[in-house]
Amino acid sequence: MGRFQGTPNYILSDALREIVNAAIILQRPLLLKGEPGTGKTELARVIAEDLGLHLITWNIKSTSKASEGLYVYDTVQRLNDSRFHDKDVSNIRQYIRLGKLGEALTSEKQVVVLIDEIDKADLEFPNDLLYELDQMSFDIIETGEHFKARRRPVVVITSNSEKELPDAFLRRCLFHYIEFPDPATMRRIAEVHFPALRHNLLSQIIAKFYFIRQKHDLKKRPSTIELLDWIQAVTASGITEDELSQRLPFLGVLLKMEEDVAKFAVQ
Repeated sequence: MGRFQGTPNYILSDALREIVNAAIILQRPLLLKGEPGTGKTELARVIAEDLGLHLITWNIKSTSKASEGLYVYDTVQRLNDSRFHDKDVSNIRQYIRLGKLGEALTSEKQVVVLIDEIDKADLEFPNDLLYELDQMSFDIIETGEHFKARRRPVVVITSNSEKELPDAFLRRCLFHYIEFPDPATMRRIAEVHFPALRHNLLSQIIAKFYFIRQKHDLKKRPSTIELLDWIQAVTASGITEDELSQRLPFLGVLLKMEEDVAKFAVQ
């Protein structure tokens, strides 16, 4: 596998590029934290694109169980089939459904696995994955089958720090905190998405965006995705630099809490 370099459409720091390559070389999961909108989830797609690998995404919910990421045994379907006697139910394999991690570990080729927002699940969820992430293997108890990855997948795990992750889990990961972009970096990100945007208008937009973000009592500060949406709204409406210097249009694109909008409504 080649070295991860990144792609033209994703602006990343040298430190982030280095830690991605370290995770690949050491064959360890990479745990990413950072504010929502800092590109944690997108990084997994960029790694897959740059390295020419298939991306498998496991979106974690509050109800997610670690075992479901490996496989699910559909006992209900088997029971229904046995009741109607219209199908041979002796072959248990037909009732086994691989989960996202199971797909990755049984893949013929190396893949990138994204375990997205792991902190949404209960506290035991990360611990329940320790063996599988260490050994890159798992068993299907009902069939007695054992699977081990032919080539270890590249594992990217994201967290929004809603819950603390167990120490045993953290020890097995490499870690990187993605800082929110500074104005210069944000300008580069915006230019990737809006290459034809006038220089002065973009400068005014970026300045207004960070003016809003610097208010310390905001309940939810706007993120990169909201800035990009705001740029699109501003440019589509034909608002000029002069107009933007005097008011803050489309506040509902940037701010999603009533109290936050009220702080700037008179601007």
